[in-house]
Amino acid sequence: MTNLPIPVISALRKLGQDINDARRRRRITAQLMAERAGLSRSTIGKIEKGDPTTSMGSYGAVLFVLGMEKRLSDLVDSIHDLVGRRLEDENLPQRVRIPSKINGKTNEQ
Repeated sequence: MTNLPIPVISALRKLGQDINDARRRRRITAQLMAERAGLSRSTIGKIEKGDPTTSMGSYGAVLFVLGMEKRLSDLVDSIHDLVGRRLEDENLPQRVRIPSKINGKTNEQ
């Protein structure tokens, strides 16, 4: 296994279990999932165990079969990046001023 932080390992295990649950709710066998995703049955098993060595592409293929690929594209969407947005907000200017000259003309016209 790779040297990952415990919260990452836990998140991957949860993701794998959630994928397993979603597959079973849809009454899709692991073999059929493998065929539809273009993966081996053993790769499906690794995904459902949250194996961190399995490629993101494999996870993406499985999510596509489940009709949940949009979730993958939203993982780091800025709407969910609260820390990044707070940091960005700290750098907003206190005031916004119109420049005194626009296109070589003064603002007094």
